Formats: sequence, structure tokens, C-alpha cells
Amino acid sequence: MEMQEMQEAVDRWVSQFEEGYWHPLSMLARLTEEVGELAREINHRWGQKPKKPEEPEGNLALEIADILFILICLANAQGIDLSQAFQQMMAKYRERDAQRWTPKATAEA
Repeated sequence: MEMQEMQEAVDRWVSQFEEGYWHPLSMLARLTEEVGELAREINHRWGQKPKKPEEPEGNLALEIADILFILICLANAQGIDLSQAFQQMMAKYRERDAQRWTPKATAEA
């Protein structure tokens, strides 16, 4: 699914409710909550705090998708085209960090 399709799908879902999009600060609070859930799952898998034996394993992909959903909501509410914003961001990284990292060696043909 392309980013525009994701933004449209989220908008269709949110638009079916009278409440619509939340206020930006409420969405930021929700984003913070979801990032915390992702951090907890990562800490359980690779950090210093393993899960208790009775705790079920979390779904890393769904935690990341929850964050993406909230980010799309925030972008939609602010009229931001995420495809365009992503392209601009990548151009910034390509220019700014062109010499910052060591390129991988390419295989000779």
C-alpha cells in the first residue's frame, strides 16, 4: 500500500465518527503512549528487562503500525502529504549525510 493510500484509508476510518481527528496535543500524547509500548517490547526482547514467564510475547510489527497510524492521523489533520514530506526528508539526508557513513563495497561483475 502506498503512503497516499494509507492516508486515505485512515481518513476514511476516522471520518466515519463525529469526533473526527483529535487535537494535535492529544495525538502527541497518544503517539508518546504508543512509542512507550514499542520501547517496552524492545526492552523485553533486547534490553535489561525480560518479560515475566506468564506475559505473552508482544507483536513488534503491530506496535510500529500503531505509531504509523497516529503519525498518519496527525499528518492528515494538518493537511500534510506524507509522500511529499518523505521525499523532501530523504533528499535532505542524501545531501547532508552523503559523506558521513562508510559505503558498502559493491560486488564486481
